[in-house]
Amino acid sequence: MGVFIIGEIGINHNGDMAIAKKLIDIASIAGMNAVKFQKRDIDMVYTDEYLKEHRVSPWGTTQREQKEGLEFSVEEYDEIDRYCKEKNIEWFFSAWDINSQKLMRKYNLKYNKVASAMITNYELLKEIASEKKYTFISTGMSTLDEIDSAVDIFKKNDCPYELMHCNSSYPMEEKYANLKMIETLRERYKVNIGFSSHEIGNICTLASVSMGATSVERHITLDKNMYGSDQKASIEPEQVFELVKNIRIIEKAMGDGLKVLSVSEEEMKKKLRG
Repeated sequence: MGVFIIGEIGINHNGDMAIAKKLIDIASIAGMNAVKFQKRDIDMVYTDEYLKEHRVSPWGTTQREQKEGLEFSVEEYDEIDRYCKEKNIEWFFSAWDINSQKLMRKYNLKYNKVASAMITNYELLKEIASEKKYTFISTGMSTLDEIDSAVDIFKKNDCPYELMHCNSSYPMEEKYANLKMIETLRERYKVNIGFSSHEIGNICTLASVSMGATSVERHITLDKNMYGSDQKASIEPEQVFELVKNIRIIEKAMGDGLKVLSVSEEEMKKKLRG
C-alpha cells in the first residue's frame, strides 16, 4: 500500500452528525484511507474551574458548554462506525484521557492515534500501547527526549507504531515545517515516519511524500470559515481531492531508483542519437 492518507475530522463536525457524514463522504470519495475523530471525557481532561470560565460559543457562554457541544456520544459514535463501514473507509480516534480510550474499545478499530498534546501523558500511552494496535504518534511540541520516552512505552508493550512529524501551529507557516525532521526521525527510530500538517495549502504535505513520509494527516472541513479552532488549519473539499490525487501522482513519479530507459526515451534516443 502507498502513503496512508488520514482525514482528520477531529472536532470540525461541531457536534453535528450531518456535517460529520458529509466529511466522511468527502474523504471516502477522494480516496483517503481513513478518517479520524477525537474523544474526551470533559471532566477528566479539564478542571472544574476552567469549565466554569466564560466562553461564548454556539452552545452557550461557558467553556463547559462549548466542550460538551463538540463531543459526540457513544450512540453517535455507533452511527459513525456504521456509516464508515457503509462507505468502506476506516475510522479511528485520538483519546485525550484513559476513560475515553477504554470507552471506544467497543468498536474494535484497526488503529490508534496519540495526539501531540498527549505524547507526555505516559499513563494514557501505556493504556493505548496495551491494546497492541498499530498506533500513529504525532510529535508536535515535543523534544527528542520526550519522543524517546513515548517510543519506549510502545516498545516495552510490543505495540507497533509509526511516528508523525508535526509542527503544532494552527495554522502552520511553511517556513516552520522543518521537513528534514522526517529523515532525522527515521534515522533515529528506524520506523515508518509520517507527517501531520496544519498548513494553509498542501505544499509541505506533498513535499513530505517525496521525502518518504509513509502517512499524512490533514484536518478536513466543509468551510474554513465555520466555527472552530481547527478550521483555519484545515483543507476544504476541493483541496482534499487535489491532495489525494497529487499524492498518488508523486508516488508513481518517485519510481524505483533504477536507471532504465522508458519506451518514450528509447524512441527519442533513436531520433536524437541516430
